[in-house]
Amino acid sequence: MPAEPVTTVLVHSPFLGPASLRPLADALAALGHPAVLLDLRPSVVAPPVHQRLIGAFADALSDASLVGPVMLVGHSGAGPLLPAFAEELEDDVRGLVYLDAGLPTPGRSWRDTVPTEVYTRLRELSRDGRLPRWQHWFDTDPLPELVPDDALRAEIADEAPEVPIAFLKEACPSVEWTGPSGYVALSAAYADDLASARAQGWPARELDSHHLATATNPRPVAVAVLEVLLDMARAR
Repeated sequence: MPAEPVTTVLVHSPFLGPASLRPLADALAALGHPAVLLDLRPSVVAPPVHQRLIGAFADALSDASLVGPVMLVGHSGAGPLLPAFAEELEDDVRGLVYLDAGLPTPGRSWRDTVPTEVYTRLRELSRDGRLPRWQHWFDTDPLPELVPDDALRAEIADEAPEVPIAFLKEACPSVEWTGPSGYVALSAAYADDLASARAQGWPARELDSHHLATATNPRPVAVAVLEVLLDMARAR
């Protein structure tokens, strides 16, 4: 693990809230590495969502006390936005870690990157221009199986916003990141992203776990993140 304390800025998925990452923040802190956990939910209520998210990120970090090297860790749908977030912090960011997350798709929308039937299903589920909460995207709500703790499960479910479906059609920011990147995979759903990361020579770790292990089994996730950060630092 990194000898020097590293401040990790944890960015939750636009389709979830900070409760999905709060246990991970606590686990990182317990290992001696402070974590800043953002709450970007207010920025996903109206389009243009990407622009609002980036602005909210910049505002939140301007009020945060960041100490030492900073690494951005994006979970799930936050992954494609990490380069744009890093650009807001300019030279302060030492690296990006994609945590069971999609990789950047500059200039392309989410709709452009998924099979047509996936977008069509979500469009059919949407009401008044808004997507259902993330847990209702599926035939069966995955939260009871993924998050056994009743209180935590309820918090994650309540925080999930109803994101405008227009977000899925917005082009991702065309920002180039040339610094170190790494990947931590938690579930089979992101196997292709993990393979792409490895093909680019990124440090990577793969855990036999699930997408919300960040909340239910955070210590191994924290260790994997820190190991990737150390590998990234060695490669500089």
